[in-house]
Amino acid sequence: MFSSQFPEENDHDYEGSITLRDEQGRSLDCYIEHSLSVDGQDYVLLLPVDSPIEIFAWQDNGAEEEAILVEDDATIDKIFSTAQAVLSEQNLILKNTAYALTVAGELPPVEESELFTLEIEDDESNLEPEQLQLITTFYYEEQEYAIYTPLDPLLFFARITKTGDPELLSPEEFRQVQPLLEEHLFNQVE
Repeated sequence: MFSSQFPEENDHDYEGSITLRDEQGRSLDCYIEHSLSVDGQDYVLLLPVDSPIEIFAWQDNGAEEEAILVEDDATIDKIFSTAQAVLSEQNLILKNTAYALTVAGELPPVEESELFTLEIEDDESNLEPEQLQLITTFYYEEQEYAIYTPLDPLLFFARITKTGDPELLSPEEFRQVQPLLEEHLFNQVE
């Protein structure tokens, strides 16, 4: 039922890469971390080539400051060139890629004092808090923004279409395939 192709080493090369595209036509180059075939359908677990980042706007809500994730394209477009300039000071290149903003270049080493824990408040899921590393902060029109990168890798799970292109699974499809994926990956570790 399962067949898989794993690189012999953990070394990434561009032959083991694939490009995801979103509805806006943006692309995201990814390494193929794992591939498997289930009932004739090929699936791939993908890791972005460049480091994903998240931009937060700091809001003062009285007693404490709150970090609000910037997700809307209009705000990202507005602050993009400023964020790009600030990141270039650290030899990082900001990219407006599909599904996530990314930076190319070497990230600074992880420092405990620069970590931020994002608690996700969602009644339906028991998601673990996400640890993020601060890369830099900047101001745009008197609003403070902070750029973070997640410490845990950002992974995408896609099916390979008949044309050979990757297509992200919907959350429902992923939930159906997840037990098979976990069983397959667990068996590889043993």
